[in-house]
Amino acid sequence: MLELNNLTRLKKDRKRVGRGGSRGGTSGRGHKGQKARTSGTVRAYYEGGQMPISRRLPKRGFNNELFKTRYEVVGLDKLEMIFNTGDSITREMLINNNCIKDGQAYKILGGTLSKKLTIEAHACSQSARQLIENLGGEVKIIQER
Repeated sequence: MLELNNLTRLKKDRKRVGRGGSRGGTSGRGHKGQKARTSGTVRAYYEGGQMPISRRLPKRGFNNELFKTRYEVVGLDKLEMIFNTGDSITREMLINNNCIKDGQAYKILGGTLSKKLTIEAHACSQSARQLIENLGGEVKIIQER
């Protein structure tokens, strides 16, 4: 049962060292130096002023991650809820209905659909395209971003 006398603490007290006790004045921190200080933390990869390994080693290779096209996902379930039968869905309509953000490429993914829709998209999964076309709808792929 939840009572005031058995609540768990939300904050843990900081350990204050160097206040006497069995470890003496330094409390196991050694003498002076950065790590002996109260806020003396050193980054895990810090090498004491030596040139760090990330800068010593040569940089090689190419990563295509910067140029990768990232799609915002729009499911057919969401389109089913928002739009009516026979609607022609454009980018502006999706932005106005908060399905995608402005300036973002988007991809239509599968789900359940029972309405005939004409959709303009940057990409579309095969299952979604097949479902739309089986219902008499159409998918138009737009190239611009």
